[in-house]
Amino acid sequence: MSEIKELLDDFVLNSKNILYDNLIGIYLHGSLAMECFNERKSDIDLLVVVKNDVSREIKRRYMDMVVALNNKAPSKGIELSIVKETVCKPFVYPTPFELHFSAAHLNWYLSNPEDYIEKMNGTDKDLAAHFTIIYHRGKTLYGKEIKSVFSEVRDRDYIDSIWLDVKNAKEDIIDDTMYIILNLCRVLAYKKERLILSKQEGGKWALRLLAEPQYKKMVLLALEEYKTGNAMSITQADAVRFAEYMLKHISDE
Repeated sequence: MSEIKELLDDFVLNSKNILYDNLIGIYLHGSLAMECFNERKSDIDLLVVVKNDVSREIKRRYMDMVVALNNKAPSKGIELSIVKETVCKPFVYPTPFELHFSAAHLNWYLSNPEDYIEKMNGTDKDLAAHFTIIYHRGKTLYGKEIKSVFSEVRDRDYIDSIWLDVKNAKEDIIDDTMYIILNLCRVLAYKKERLILSKQEGGKWALRLLAEPQYKKMVLLALEEYKTGNAMSITQADAVRFAEYMLKHISDE
């Protein structure tokens, strides 16, 4: 993990150099913050909070820095959003953002950076889930402490955010079986017990809850893939049945 620490240190230093006194803080969330990071399966999740709007010129410099560091990151890369302090406390939902990056958008930025800078802003309901992780389990990499910057996300906003992530699980589970299985588990853990868990923790929680042996086996296979990278093998029909089962229980809670 020394390489990850070095990357995060570089990210903080470069962010300070580019954003200067506009930078409020840099916060780590996701699996790395929850200490279940897997270099083959996890991305590095970051949230950057600023005081004022970020100019196009600064966004371009910032994106060039992020892309350079993304090349040094594990396979799933860096995912980050820049938001203004005014949307953090009190929390605004859907949440406006100044800039966003993930590996899925890398080719867009490389092929047409001006178009990317112009269009990559707006609101993102996923940020309610990210803010929740930061508030309860995140880590401050630089700047103000978490509780002084963020207010707690309202329950209804968090539920809406995580529901959007799984509502199409019956279709999505075909192409991303492991991720959807574990994500359904952590969503159900929140709906039933208000637990804020990582995907890995959600899978382990579901092993205690699920009575049906066939579904417990699927969760075990998903956890094994998350840990080792060895692709799980189940039929599409079984995967869809698992998604239907979990969605019913999530909706019933």
